[in-house]
Amino acid sequence: MPTRSQVHLLCGEEGFLVDQGFSELLTGWRQDLVSDFGLDLLDPGALTVGRLRDAILQGPFLDPHRVIAVRSLPARKADAMALALREIPDTSWVLLSVVGPLKANGALRQAVVAAGGVVKDCPPLKKRELEEWIRERARLHGLPPQVAATVGRTTNPNLGVIESELLKLAAYQASGAKLDQAALADLLVGDRQDDIFRLTDNLLPSATPAAWRALDSLLQTESPTGIAYRIARHVSLVLEVGTHRSQGLGLAAVQGQMREHPYVIQKAYELGTRVSLERLEGSLGALLDYEWRVKSGQIDAEWGLRSLLAQL
Repeated sequence: MPTRSQVHLLCGEEGFLVDQGFSELLTGWRQDLVSDFGLDLLDPGALTVGRLRDAILQGPFLDPHRVIAVRSLPARKADAMALALREIPDTSWVLLSVVGPLKANGALRQAVVAAGGVVKDCPPLKKRELEEWIRERARLHGLPPQVAATVGRTTNPNLGVIESELLKLAAYQASGAKLDQAALADLLVGDRQDDIFRLTDNLLPSATPAAWRALDSLLQTESPTGIAYRIARHVSLVLEVGTHRSQGLGLAAVQGQMREHPYVIQKAYELGTRVSLERLEGSLGALLDYEWRVKSGQIDAEWGLRSLLAQL
């Protein structure tokens, strides 16, 4: 039977922590491999019990062991994968993460425990836990405690957004610039970042009421052309991910090729299944045309943006 370090399952509602733990373990496990043949990143969307079982039972080629990893397995498919864990050779190291919580008596959880493995749950952080997490992440990025406190006070409690803000502040500080309160006020977008997420998440394949509410909120603090630029970046990302998907690449493979956070890639990948590449290309072209028409004085920036979003 494998040792405890050879089978790991991460799950829970706090997706950022699940993915962070997955990435850290995978990075550590890959250091022991001597070739690319030792790593098998499986696509969670197309995964079957048979595919996972075959990967686990396959012997190593040039490496001392094989790493079989499945990132962001949908919770609805999790328990069905338990059958694949009945036999795990000593040369197979299995790493799984699940989007969402798993029941205490769930089949996959029990199968991991029966194999001598580790199950780590990542529930949403409570207020004090969140504050401590922000302080620790700020310390790791070389930021002072007062900056951590400001980020926690002004930023929506989304760990991915908070981490992004801390990284931005750390980069600003590393440039030699003074990170005072005035700089923090300019750099921190706070709830506006959450509005951008809500806007883009509800924009395609057609704008929902939530998208219009997010747009109204954003327009109180940002320019219409600035919002359009962010939307264009989002559409461009979904288009890039969709192009990879049309070439036959699964989610795990796309996440491995792109620099963006795996959770962002996952959301873009899922959205791409509902919107055609032609539609995305047309939307991106319309956004670029909007920018040119605003700069040339042909249309009002806010009215033009609202009209544009209604047509995407």
